Amino acid sequence: MRDEAGPLETVRVNLPGRAYDVRIGAGLLERAGAEIAPLLGRPRVTVLTEERVAALHLPALEAGLAAEGIEAVSLALPPGEATKGWTQLSRAVDWLLEQKVERGDVVLAFGGGVIGDLAGFAAAVLRRGVRFVQVPTTLLAQVDSSVGGKTGINAAAGKNLIGAFHQPSLVLADTALLASLSRRDFLAGYGEVVKYGLLGDAEFFARLEAAGPRLHEDGAALIAAVTRSVEMKAEIVVRDETEQGDRALLNLGHTFCHALEAATGYSDRLLHGEGVAIGCALAFDLSARLGLCSQEEPVRVRAHLAAMGMKADLSDIPGDLPGPEVLLGLMGQDKKVVAGRLRFVLARGIGEAFVTADVPAEAVLAVLGESALA
Repeated sequence: MRDEAGPLETVRVNLPGRAYDVRIGAGLLERAGAEIAPLLGRPRVTVLTEERVAALHLPALEAGLAAEGIEAVSLALPPGEATKGWTQLSRAVDWLLEQKVERGDVVLAFGGGVIGDLAGFAAAVLRRGVRFVQVPTTLLAQVDSSVGGKTGINAAAGKNLIGAFHQPSLVLADTALLASLSRRDFLAGYGEVVKYGLLGDAEFFARLEAAGPRLHEDGAALIAAVTRSVEMKAEIVVRDETEQGDRALLNLGHTFCHALEAATGYSDRLLHGEGVAIGCALAFDLSARLGLCSQEEPVRVRAHLAAMGMKADLSDIPGDLPGPEVLLGLMGQDKKVVAGRLRFVLARGIGEAFVTADVPAEAVLAVLGESALA
């Protein structure tokens, strides 16, 4: 569809009784008021954001809301993964209560994945659940964390271990905001984009091989990549909202990734999307080692990551890492452990991922050891 803001795409997340639209395109911030107004019982919203995003983009969001007569009050939290914990969650919930947010109101999550996860969880627990709208400002959040209703915070024992499934009422993915990202942050988000091709759409992966290196500068190609990623996630979420089956496919690369994030202290040494990219490469290495796919498949995955200038191995992570045995132990805290057994997302080829718990520990250790020496 088209309007004054340019081409816009709409992906419907068709969950029974809780369906919502994901709107994708450039210029959505300026028309945020028109998009959000139909959800409001009164012309007022509360915005949870982070300091860097507020400095760059909050005036534009406020202007877009004011154009429809909507008042906005906001709280800007500190940037970084450390924000996604009890301290800032408590601060956010207390502030929302101070603003007298009612059950019929709407909370706006305006930021990357950290803010989206925390704000969504705050909305989930406030008054036993208020509605919220995701306005993701990073590529990673636009294609992954803003869609599907996973909200939560980190614990000392691991990432995202405290949370709730709480679907947004609307997602506004303004791709124009991605121009403000650093190259590193953009590529971290691309780690989640490439994951979708690897797990279930070989044709999409082939298109990424062709378009990926110019995606940052090609607005139409970027919108197409975000839209296809969201379509794939929406299809899986509708089939398996609470991750009892198919939704686990979305965790391709994440079992490795979460262990590496824990090993690096959830710091800037390794961004989440970088860990996903490394994890995808390792998942294909492991698949080939187990004879599930040909040796050419992990070679092709690594070739594309290299063409994009992305990390693909443990040796690409700055600083020292613990040994394979310790990393394997960190995987044991992952939410995908069932009856004490680790579940991996492996692949029979590009676009052919599946979930299994039948993975010998020695094969995982071997893959980790080789990657550390690469």
